[in-house]
Amino acid sequence: MTTTFLLVRHAAHDRIGSFLAGRTGDVPLGSAGREQAQRLAARLAREDIGSIYASPRKRTRETAAAIAAAAAIEEVATAEELDEVDFGTWSGKTFEVLNADPHWRQWNSIRSLVRAPGGETMLDVQRRIMELVAALARGSSERKIVLVSHADVIKALICHVLGLSMDSWPRFDIAPASISAVVVGDWGAKVLTLNEGVS
Repeated sequence: MTTTFLLVRHAAHDRIGSFLAGRTGDVPLGSAGREQAQRLAARLAREDIGSIYASPRKRTRETAAAIAAAAAIEEVATAEELDEVDFGTWSGKTFEVLNADPHWRQWNSIRSLVRAPGGETMLDVQRRIMELVAALARGSSERKIVLVSHADVIKALICHVLGLSMDSWPRFDIAPASISAVVVGDWGAKVLTLNEGVS
C-alpha cells in the first residue's frame, strides 16, 4: 500500500516577493491568488483525493478551501506541522531590509546550520513535516492526500526524499499554486512530480 501526497504551495498574496510574510498576522490571498486557487482546484478535482490538510495561515486555508469545494471534500484539517517556517524577528520585514542583514545572508547560504533569530532551523522544519507525512502514511488507507503548505516547508520534504542537504534549497522552485507529488510506501519514498504549475 502506498500513499501519494500532493504538496501544494498556497496561491499568491498581493505582496508576494516584497516582504517575508512568515507567520505575521493573517495574510490573505490577493485577487490574482484567488484566481490561481480556482485553477488549482479545477486541476486537483481530477484526482482521487481522500483528505486535505492545511497550514494554519489564512492564505493556505483559503487555497485549501477552494480545493475542497472542487473535490467535494467536506472538511479541511489544520496541521501545525505544515505551518510556515518560524522566522522569528525576521517575519514581516521587507526583503530590502533583510538583504542588508548578514545573518539573513548566512541563513540563505547555510540553511542546514543557521537558526532564524527567535525562530527555528530548516532541520526543525524538515523534522516536523517528515513526522506528519510518516504518521499520515501509517494511519491512512487513502491513496491521495493533499497537503497545503509553504515553499520552504515543501522544499524541506523534497530535499529529504531526494537525499539532498537543506543547503540545496535554491536548486529548484516551488511556485505559488504549484503541485509536487511524493509517494510513500514501506520501501521508502520518491518524488513523482515537482513544481507543476496551473495554467
